[in-house]
This record gives sequence, structure tokens and C-alpha cells, in this order.
Amino acid sequence: MNTLRNTVALAAAALACTAAVAADAPAGKARTDQQLIKSAMSAAPRKVGAGATIVAADKDGGMRTLREGSNGYTCMPDNPATPGPDPMCMDRAALDWAGAWMAHKPPAAGKVGFMYMLAGGTDASNTDPYATSPGADKHWVKTGPHVMVVGAEQAFYDMYPKNPDPDTAMPYVMWPGTPYQHLMIPVK
Repeated sequence: MNTLRNTVALAAAALACTAAVAADAPAGKARTDQQLIKSAMSAAPRKVGAGATIVAADKDGGMRTLREGSNGYTCMPDNPATPGPDPMCMDRAALDWAGAWMAHKPPAAGKVGFMYMLAGGTDASNTDPYATSPGADKHWVKTGPHVMVVGAEQAFYDMYPKNPDPDTAMPYVMWPGTPYQHLMIPVK
């Protein structure tokens, strides 16, 4: 379970990086665990969210489990410090992929993972996995509700557009040419 907690913590930190968060959450009333669980569950289809483990960052940057799950998915609530919704839900392979990304290590080969972000996501660079703010060379994209396929073979990604400034209304490869490339698939 320690490995899972470490991987979840890395994934949460990685996703915060994707959301370009550099500031602490705004001061105000803390959300209840029930509110955090509801946010986390909004990332995935109802049945997936209902059976998922729900985790959230604590005030010290660690992770705490709000609810144990039984279906192999882990969901995290949105971060109130980001400009938009970004709750997510991922299978074990995607959780491992996100942990590798955050640790700046290559993801394990042959571990294809799946992630839901059905509430949408905050903006991110389409070319730089570690960009934290827009810039002329960062190719910032806006993402709506989507799912992601991570860890696939190169031939899979070669079937999709890799434009630095993609049409986000169609499937496209984010972070092409890096070990962290993944397929973004809009759902609305």
C-alpha cells in the first residue's frame, strides 16, 4: 500500500504541474470530504467513480485516502487553486505512468493506461511536459472533457495528429516525441 500511496502522491503532484499551479489554494472554507469525493467522482462515468479509491492532497502536500475502492481506479478531486475543473480518475497503469512522469523517469514499457477527465481540464503545454505557464514556445492548449490513453507503443501514437497547436475537438497526441506522449480524446 505504501507504493500505491507514493505513486498517488507523485501522480497528484504531476497533475498539479500539468494544471500549471504554482500558488497555494486560495484562503477560505475548506471543503468537506464529501465535497472532495463528489468532485473526484465527477471525473469518470458514474459506475467507475462509485467503485474507485478516492484520494486528496492534504495541507502538507501529502495524500490521504478519503474512501477505499474496489475497481482498480483512483480518482482525485479538482484543485481549487487551478483556474478550471481538473478532477481525474485513472487505472493502475496510468497512475504508474503519472508517477514516472513526475519523477522524470521513463514510464514502464508495455503498460497501457487509461485516464478520465470528464469534467474537463485546465490549460497545459502541448509540447513541454513540465511547463508551468504559457509562453510563445509552449503551445498552450485548452482542454475540455476528455479521456487519455498513456503508455502505448509508438505505432499507436503515429496514427494521430501531433501538431504543436492541435485541434482539441479531435483526438491528438499531447507531448509528442517525449516519453510521456499520450493520446487526448475529447468526449464532447
